[in-house]
Amino acid sequence: MSYSTAPTNNGKGKPKKQRLELTWIGKDEEIKLEPRILIEDPEKSYGDPNTENMLIHGDNLLALKALEQDYAGKVKCIYIDPPYNTGSAFEHYDDGIEHSLWLNLMKPRIEILRNLLNQNGSLWISIDDNEAHYLKVLCDEIFRRSNFVANVVWQKRTSPDMRATIGAGHDHILVYAKDILSFKKIIKPLPKTEKQKATYKNPDNDPRGPWASSDFTAQGFRPNQMYSITTPGGVVYEPPEGRCWKNIESVFLNSVGEGRIWFGKDGKGVPRRKTYLSESEGQNAWTWWPNTEVGHNQEAKKEINTLFGPANAFDTPKPERLIKRIVELTTIEGDLVLDSFLGSGTTSAVAHKMDRKHIGIELGEHANTHCIPRLKKVVDGTDGLPLSESLGWRGGGGFKFYNLAPSLLRKDKYDNWIIDEKYNANMLAAAMCKHEGFRFSPHEELYWKQGKSTETDYIFVTTAFVTVEQLDKIHEEMSSEESLLICAKSFAPECEDRYTNITIKKIPQMILGKCEYGQDNYDLNIIESTEKIAEDQDITDEDNE
Repeated sequence: MSYSTAPTNNGKGKPKKQRLELTWIGKDEEIKLEPRILIEDPEKSYGDPNTENMLIHGDNLLALKALEQDYAGKVKCIYIDPPYNTGSAFEHYDDGIEHSLWLNLMKPRIEILRNLLNQNGSLWISIDDNEAHYLKVLCDEIFRRSNFVANVVWQKRTSPDMRATIGAGHDHILVYAKDILSFKKIIKPLPKTEKQKATYKNPDNDPRGPWASSDFTAQGFRPNQMYSITTPGGVVYEPPEGRCWKNIESVFLNSVGEGRIWFGKDGKGVPRRKTYLSESEGQNAWTWWPNTEVGHNQEAKKEINTLFGPANAFDTPKPERLIKRIVELTTIEGDLVLDSFLGSGTTSAVAHKMDRKHIGIELGEHANTHCIPRLKKVVDGTDGLPLSESLGWRGGGGFKFYNLAPSLLRKDKYDNWIIDEKYNANMLAAAMCKHEGFRFSPHEELYWKQGKSTETDYIFVTTAFVTVEQLDKIHEEMSSEESLLICAKSFAPECEDRYTNITIKKIPQMILGKCEYGQDNYDLNIIESTEKIAEDQDITDEDNE
């Protein structure tokens, strides 16, 4: 790995500017992702059948790509806790990948995660010192450095690690905004703690209730804020050297009339401005998050032991209070939260209890052994964790469980790539819709409306030969505002430019392969529900591996 100054004009001519760039082996290798679709497993879904919450079992890069078309620009908050590449022998993750491989793992995922965020959304990444600084430079490149929000320091331990030269007491949480100006408008202050509330007093029996006082001066020299103040006790004050009063004199006098200025018990003190507890929305978060406020590793392990018992624990859980703070700062009820390294299910569980919609993606078997049972307990209101009690959570809602459909392709006996027989007609059409940027949504009556990108732009996928007569018939059924993309195995040459609102192209050879499908008619004109597709295919977890 190295840093380099890269020209901004792709090396053509003399570069006008250069930028600092992190480079590593394999960075520029293009990753071609085959279109995949998600299939619900109704046996593992739970609770409200109309829920929008999703638990996805499968490779998170393929799953994110499958989500991208429908959810681009819709996610408000993303939290991920990727493998830290520490060389530790984790039971649930292969966590010892060499640095370049680790960066190649992260780069395409972060690029898609950015696409999923809405304009005021944010990405929060937990990481330790081993990769934090490389990851920071990578995220600067993907998000632009101007959209870096903060490096939050989470105090993850309660005491030093005596085995280490200098014990690691913290992890980093790198925070990036999709657009920093939009994000600043929505990030919320933290609610005041009981300790903070206790600092508010009411020594003068102010009818507005308890208050705290703050300095009434500001740094600098502003002529209209340089005036003498005479206190009720007769003492005259001028602004201190190098400072001025906080407001102009008319605003100050109005505040005095409203009883919002404090001159001390004897009325002779330096004026201070009152801030009332009843009018305080909270305080802005800062980058130091002590474990007294958001929990620590031992608290997280205790939560996991409560849920699953010590024999079935998860090695690297995060405390629910930590995730609560992130969700609390960045979202409101009904917003969508996503975690593509879901682990034991903490992010989805917390988001659910805070009445947010959520999507969780997990590759490991603990999607079944940890995430499902944990979310079932959340839905039932029986997880027994302290956060549920503090939030007053009593259960409700639900989640749908999805598997990634198997690969479109397999090799035949001649070593040619062909479409796997597990894919029926509509599953192939759905995958092609994703490939071309359409949403798979078959029309109930018109077979050629298999998907759409807008209310007037449609796609039709068929492995049958398309004739001019068939094209004419489709065109007769189209309105003048509609356009259609036809993806076919083959078609008559006269079809190509016959209509301005119909584009026809061949399905890519790399998808079709050179062999037949093992059946005479692989027509895609059949309309079936996605539930029927799942029934017919009976796809198991083993198929997805």
